[in-house]
Amino acid sequence: MITQSALALRDALPDGGVLMGLDTGTKTIGIALCDRDWRFASAGKTLQRGKFTADKAKLEAMIAERSVKGLVIGLPLNMDGSESPRSQGARAIARNLEDLGLPILLWDERWTTQAAERAMIEQDFSRAKRAERIDSHAAALILQGAIDALAGSAF
Repeated sequence: MITQSALALRDALPDGGVLMGLDTGTKTIGIALCDRDWRFASAGKTLQRGKFTADKAKLEAMIAERSVKGLVIGLPLNMDGSESPRSQGARAIARNLEDLGLPILLWDERWTTQAAERAMIEQDFSRAKRAERIDSHAAALILQGAIDALAGSAF
């Protein structure tokens, strides 16, 4: 199931569970995880993109290791809310991960990279550290936005 509705994801996971957030770019995939009760998201690893089969295998291993129940993939939209060519790339990744059998939520990611960079600058991250970790921090903001929308459910 691929959806843009937080409600649909909540209905697919009535008992909650760990979610994995992905910020997919052309060179990297930022990864974040949240707790099973959907309270907080934390930045995880950043994968260097390679062949999709290898990337998918790495994601599958992380999903199994953390008992992930659903995915939240950042959907890059234009400022007016319309889809862009990058949106189609995120949708393609979602379709390619759909056979994992997990519900997938596509979540508006506008401004997440900029917000992540601002937060990292405020925390005095060096330029090199920011470049290394920006995508996983953006993934955490994407995931936090989604779980905040899910917060009204009771488990």
